[in-house]
Amino acid sequence: MKSLMMNTMDPDEETVELDRKFLDITTVQGREYQKYSIDNRIYFGPVDDEEAQSLDLQQLLFHRIFDGRLIFPPLRRLDRILDCGHGAASWATDVAEHYPGCEVIGVDIAPHMSPDNVPDNLWLQIDDLNRPFTFPANHFDLVHSRLLASGIDRSRWPSYVRDIVRVLRPGGWVQMVEIYFNVQSDNGSITDSHALRRWSTQYMRSLDDRKDLRVGPRLQDLLAQAGLSEVETKMIPLPLTAWSSDPRMREIGRHTGECIDDLLFSLALYPLTRRLHMSAENFDKLVEQAREEAKDPSLKAYFPMYVCIGRKRQ
Repeated sequence: MKSLMMNTMDPDEETVELDRKFLDITTVQGREYQKYSIDNRIYFGPVDDEEAQSLDLQQLLFHRIFDGRLIFPPLRRLDRILDCGHGAASWATDVAEHYPGCEVIGVDIAPHMSPDNVPDNLWLQIDDLNRPFTFPANHFDLVHSRLLASGIDRSRWPSYVRDIVRVLRPGGWVQMVEIYFNVQSDNGSITDSHALRRWSTQYMRSLDDRKDLRVGPRLQDLLAQAGLSEVETKMIPLPLTAWSSDPRMREIGRHTGECIDDLLFSLALYPLTRRLHMSAENFDKLVEQAREEAKDPSLKAYFPMYVCIGRKRQ
């Protein structure tokens, strides 16, 4: 195991000291944010220990949703994997441990949630994914990208996917997961007056000038337009509580319910209070009402989640 006190830009190079600008934080209502991300409008979510714990819980939820599968495409060869926006490095760590002979590289703008120790075959580097990739062409067998709609700039998505294609080896795969945080109801009972709908509407409006939070339904077109083949997309309704009559989905809803309280608060805190100038009192009231509605099985609330894979032509 190795310590993450330094920023490793490449497994074949020596580590370099972290630039101080990536470490500075700013605080909003007791939550810590990376100042560099806020100042440069890159990412508006917290990067503190509380968020790292929430991301670890999310990884357990995804593990349940995908029946323990970390990798979806039918890959026969796994020498190098790139994880874009690694967050707390939960997925990257699981993959590195599961494939000890594979070199795994995680990229994120913020180092704050990186674990103190990682497997020897995992390297975490700091970079802004809104900038062109610096990796060589035809380098990775798999590129993983999950929940980056709030980090990738709206105008960047086409070139972001093209960068992924460039660094994939011929025959390599991309695996993408995005949640569309526009709450839906399986029985149509959620209206514009519900707090969950107001949370969704205001959260999306708060970032609309910079981010495309509706990118999930567009993933298939983005991958196809970038020249990938064998593109497949699946929309999975992510229940916010255990309302489904299907035993498996009811269990997933129960696990989602363990994450949703933190998500509704942390995801929207900075965007709503600082970008839409909502008062702290009104924000807390909105989140508390939305949390109660998320727990109400009669509303049958869910977020649409899009899973998309595509293969680089040989």
